[in-house]
Amino acid sequence: MRLSSLALAGLMSLALSAPLGAFAAPPAKPAEEASAEAAKPHKSDADTAAASAVEQKHVTHHAITVNGKTIDYEATAGTLTLRDDEGKPIGSMFYTAYTAKGPNRPVVFFYNGGPGSASLWLHMGSFGPYRVKVTSPEAIAPAPYNFGVNDQTLLDKADLVFIDAMGAGYSRPVGEAKAERFYGVDGDADAFARTVIRYLDLNNRWNSPKFLFGESYGTLRSGALAYQLEERGVGLNGVFLLSSILNYNARSPGLDHVFMTYLPTYAAAAWYHDKIPNKPADLPAFLAEARAWAQGPYLSAMAKGADLSPAEADQVAKKLAYYTGVSETYLREADLRLDLSRFRKELLRSERRVIGRYDSRFEGIDTDAAGESPQTDPSSTSITPAFISMLHGYLASELDYRTDMPYRPSAPDANRSWDWHHKPPGSNFAQNVPDTALDLAAAMRQNPHLHVFSLNGWYDMATPFFGTEYDLKHMPIDASLRGHLHFAYYPSGHMVYLNPEALKKLRADVGQFIDLALEK
Repeated sequence: MRLSSLALAGLMSLALSAPLGAFAAPPAKPAEEASAEAAKPHKSDADTAAASAVEQKHVTHHAITVNGKTIDYEATAGTLTLRDDEGKPIGSMFYTAYTAKGPNRPVVFFYNGGPGSASLWLHMGSFGPYRVKVTSPEAIAPAPYNFGVNDQTLLDKADLVFIDAMGAGYSRPVGEAKAERFYGVDGDADAFARTVIRYLDLNNRWNSPKFLFGESYGTLRSGALAYQLEERGVGLNGVFLLSSILNYNARSPGLDHVFMTYLPTYAAAAWYHDKIPNKPADLPAFLAEARAWAQGPYLSAMAKGADLSPAEADQVAKKLAYYTGVSETYLREADLRLDLSRFRKELLRSERRVIGRYDSRFEGIDTDAAGESPQTDPSSTSITPAFISMLHGYLASELDYRTDMPYRPSAPDANRSWDWHHKPPGSNFAQNVPDTALDLAAAMRQNPHLHVFSLNGWYDMATPFFGTEYDLKHMPIDASLRGHLHFAYYPSGHMVYLNPEALKKLRADVGQFIDLALEK
């Protein structure tokens, strides 16, 4: 089955001072001369099959100050040609790389989710040298946007490569290849493996420490990709999982398990919106309590099904109402199973507001206060125009990359036509619903030096943190490798980096993890 509704429910990731104007930093130094072929712009999608088989590479030189130290760096906007096992070109992957001089600097490969999303969210919001500056959870006002030099860039620790998924951004199939080749769990992971290897080849980076950084569906990709790279001789030092969903089996609709994994995230939202009686001051401690109740009495009660007595149901409804801020009556009518869309609509119904899915701190206004589900996601619609606008302006103005090809924030029809079948390592059968935590576990067993860092927002209702904990803590790895799993939590949503204070902590944690993963 395609599970398009599950994909839409679980993923598409897209994580102030006075306005800086469009670009407030000093202008870049003159660009390097590119080859005549590389300098030719794409004319239209109709001729990309011929044009994009030629790799583009446009380089500009810049400088940025990080913690009082000036770093000179190159920005490369270009494409990498993917070839099949017979050497025929099958795809052109667009990337933006930021590299500084230094011996064996680590390189981090970034990508968003979707499936089929471009990397503009991480590129324009997290660790690049420039970013959109927001005051999450407030909606971003229309242009001019607050965009400028990123004081939380990771360039002092590593080189950064942002990759657009096939069909998104400026990435396109070429030659006789069709989009369907890449629109699936395994085809997508294969495309990214070929992209990483081509980048290492082209830039002589095989001896550099290597990290993957995926967000949302990008974390599911990372599980499969980490194993594929290890199988192809690319040893990884670390994998970052931001707002994870690795195991779709455990979160399929209709299973009681999914209600358990969402309960602590509901509790975080209710806590933030002051719907918890005698609200505890310590959010992490409160959520630890919610976790214990969810996987204990709550899951046990749901497991009884029709054998649950009315008295037991009343007791569970009372406790569930406490953690979620939703009335006992509503919860009894829902058979103690609170759907995500219903919760987003119900929590602030009396105030005629709905809450965000990517970030439950955001509030939106529907046509009316009736209905089962929110009409929009205010945590998504409030940020999208700023990120898309600044990506277009940044590529042209700062990186001097120009093309007539349309930039796609997401690949057309990728989500609806995605092939969710996946054959994990060691299995004789393909799963109808993927679980790439099995692939990640295989990569860790094969490479016992590999470290994994799970980064989670308390208010993320697209990929709840308790579900991530379950996925990672049920991986089949030896006890000696358990210490290579690391977790961090932030007072933010799905895109942790939108919160300025959370971004500072995120940046520090990521830097420390890189140091840890490089220890011998």
